[in-house]
Amino acid sequence: MPLTIHHLQVSQSERVPWLCEELGIEYTLKNYQRAPLFAPADYKALHYTGTAPIIQDGDATIGESGACLEYIAHRYGGGKFTLDPKDPVYADYLYWWHWANGSFQPLVGRIMGNQLGGANSEDLMVKHTNHRFASNLKALDERVAANEWLAGKEFTLADIMLVFSLSTMRYFATYSLADYPNIVKYLERIGKRDGYQKAMKKSDPDMVLALGAEPPANFILAVRKKQAA
Repeated sequence: MPLTIHHLQVSQSERVPWLCEELGIEYTLKNYQRAPLFAPADYKALHYTGTAPIIQDGDATIGESGACLEYIAHRYGGGKFTLDPKDPVYADYLYWWHWANGSFQPLVGRIMGNQLGGANSEDLMVKHTNHRFASNLKALDERVAANEWLAGKEFTLADIMLVFSLSTMRYFATYSLADYPNIVKYLERIGKRDGYQKAMKKSDPDMVLALGAEPPANFILAVRKKQAA
């Protein structure tokens, strides 16, 4: 049974076919449309979490973006796009790899919740979230100003993990990158990668890639408007 990627469209599972395309390995891609906002029933039945991504390889069914990426990189890629602990920039690689989903993505999720919930901008916790979000974006902007990729000169899993939060996630949390020109240039570099282009054409062929400074129209609000019509 070949490696199978179950991809919920317009979601973080885009990371997985992207890695496979970067590695040049064979895989079976099964796309699922949102119904209308969350995963459809047949996707939820794949794993108890009911969330994307999900991969299957033989008897193994694996969720969680980080676990899926590490599994594929080591099992099928010989560790490509990871760094050895002896590498001079291993600490940088390790930090940004975990920062992407451990610190930054949760902050983007809070921004989304505050936007959709109509949170008061003067609320103490909202201010705290906005401050942390801006501080993290500033740190990232400085990082990619001085480095082509998060780990320096080498493209790694850290980059694959991060880009969703800066791009497709902005269909849900509509934040601007206008004040962070180096991040925009970083996304331009991402958009030129053959692996990224091939993966996105296969996994989300109808989605306009959100790689510019300004966010696309909010996906959730569009669904709500359609349901209310």
